Amino acid sequence: MANEARITLAKTAGFCFGVDRAVRMTYDLVAEGKRVATLGQLIHNPQVVDDLHRKGARTISEPEQAQSGETVVIRAHGVAPTVVQKLQQSGIEFVDATCPFVRKIHRIVQSPCDAVWIAGNATHPEVQGIVGHASAPATVFPNADELEKMLASSLDCSDKEFIFVAQTTFSVEEWKKCKKIIKKHCTNAKIFDTICIATQDRQSEAAALAAESDAMVVIGGRRSSNTAKLFAVCSAHCPTILIEQASELSAADFVGRSRIGVTAGASTPAGIIKEVLKTMSEIVETNAIELDDAAQTPAAEEVTKAEPAKSSDDVEFSEALEESLRSMSTDQKVKGVVMGFSPTEIQVDIGRKHAGFVPLDEYSNDPTADPQKELKVGDVIDLIIMKTNDAEGTVMLSKKRFDAAQAWRDIMEAENEGTIFEGIVTDVIKGGVLVLTKGVRVFVPASLATESRNQPLEDLLRTKVRLRIIEVNKQRKRAVGSIKAVLREERQEKAEAFWAQAEVGQVYQGTVKSLTSYGAFVDIGGVDGMVHITEMSWKHIKHPSEVFSVGDVIEVYIKKLDTENKKISLGYKKAEDNPWEILRRDYPEGSIVDAEVVGMTTFGAFARVIPGIDGLIHISQIANRRIEKPEDELSIGQTVKVKITGIDFEKKRVSLSIRALLDPVLDIPAAAADEEAEEEEAPVEEAAPAEDAAPAEDAAPAEDAAE
Repeated sequence: MANEARITLAKTAGFCFGVDRAVRMTYDLVAEGKRVATLGQLIHNPQVVDDLHRKGARTISEPEQAQSGETVVIRAHGVAPTVVQKLQQSGIEFVDATCPFVRKIHRIVQSPCDAVWIAGNATHPEVQGIVGHASAPATVFPNADELEKMLASSLDCSDKEFIFVAQTTFSVEEWKKCKKIIKKHCTNAKIFDTICIATQDRQSEAAALAAESDAMVVIGGRRSSNTAKLFAVCSAHCPTILIEQASELSAADFVGRSRIGVTAGASTPAGIIKEVLKTMSEIVETNAIELDDAAQTPAAEEVTKAEPAKSSDDVEFSEALEESLRSMSTDQKVKGVVMGFSPTEIQVDIGRKHAGFVPLDEYSNDPTADPQKELKVGDVIDLIIMKTNDAEGTVMLSKKRFDAAQAWRDIMEAENEGTIFEGIVTDVIKGGVLVLTKGVRVFVPASLATESRNQPLEDLLRTKVRLRIIEVNKQRKRAVGSIKAVLREERQEKAEAFWAQAEVGQVYQGTVKSLTSYGAFVDIGGVDGMVHITEMSWKHIKHPSEVFSVGDVIEVYIKKLDTENKKISLGYKKAEDNPWEILRRDYPEGSIVDAEVVGMTTFGAFARVIPGIDGLIHISQIANRRIEKPEDELSIGQTVKVKITGIDFEKKRVSLSIRALLDPVLDIPAAAADEEAEEEEAPVEEAAPAEDAAPAEDAAPAEDAAE
């Protein structure tokens, strides 16, 4: 009779982030119909590698083996810079799936130093890639004992500037020993804890599980470094077997084992874990499989597809197993009741024996958010379990990640529903901008980021925008949005509202959008109108730039509306600013003013009375004696005191006199002088005649703003 036993699956079993990312990227490339070649086996799992081969993704060992038209995938282990250079020089398209944790080590070892020391397996691809990035001679050591020997025999290592790093899958316990040795021998060493967080959690959890189990099953590729470390960790506590797939369980002996633990390496897909658990349950005849609520089933493409026929008991167990596995990936969401606050965290009750807490940096993506102002004791908030510490009896949770996960679901639904999202532009990158909305980054191409093509993307940085989701890649969890689509819709709504109530004479605050030789286009809130050059100033100007600049906020009023063609003529200059009205009000005939000489003619000189109005000082009124020409007494730019002797508002003429303010000299009869003035009278204009006539103000449409 088969024995009964309780099977416990480790929470962190299966794909780590880096492996899952690399596998997803590769399967996506295959699904897109691309010819794919992985530089080395993508992961240390023969089932995944075989499945990729069946789907057309081949494995190469050198960049030179890549064929024209292929896309080469650099696996999660990373490569040396020389490998990337070869791919670039050959013109081969490649995708870099290097794990972010490995890439971090690359940056560390590139720092200036006397030597780089690496804890790990010298033949492992990850370590070889790290060596290639090192800025100084690199030494690889496999364990603490070898490090002790190397440092003891090394000359003058105490004052050398050494950098120490570890392979991401190195043994956590062994690394602790290494750090003690480093501190003993090297006083100027820089030690970096580069073991992957997932590796640390996986190893510590495996050790704890093995310590309370009668036997352990480790699932993973035999060539996998992290799987080998798991096997070593578990073997130190109880009998342990290492398998790659469920078929190898036929030789396993679980007789007398009442509690069996199961863990899996970072390269083990979810399908294999499921099949192993199902096979084990058949062997030990038990449904008592423990799957912690916080456990995470790796969400990678399942390689194992076929399932044998099931008995009723099998079906019952399978359904329970599937439900448990689903809970491992989706039921991390919990409700938390706020119990209190501290300077670093929020205490919550999640209905379990463990005490829950939310670190403040896991509360919100908004750096200005203050939980003590937004929450009160007794409030219920949605959370995601990040980490369970059984030894301390605590659960670390995140509201920020729950919000981001919910936002992602909302974004996927929004692709078809047309929902508008608000977000902050966080980065300007090649080809567009990134918008953070509820914790999710959405890419907006440059062509869809602004209403005008000429608007710099940098102007959007750190501004709040509204956007619509236009494309979602669910596999890669990438979304593409359009700010321009929302701007156009808003502009259309504003335009409809404007035309529904627009009347001549209405006053608006508008923004100058563009300038042309004949006028300025002004945004008056969703629609553009044109201020003709003749409406900009009471004085003559040659170009609108003399009055306005793009971006100026000005007050305008509607002069004319063409509802049929949707054209708007705007006015800017105001009646009260008309210089002739100012002259009428402030400078009546007989006024004495200081005027600047601005022009000369044979019959007199023009002088500026006020801006916009020039008057004529007839040659007979320049002096109290006869002169041959105005230049004999006056010069351009000279300021003279004059008397306004006549104003013709209809003809817009002003007569000025200097002689009227001088003592009379009887060198010529006054009557003769007056007669001479009447014979040589010339028109007095408000300013110098226009040199370049502008087109009629209705000649250009009000909406043709230059983009």
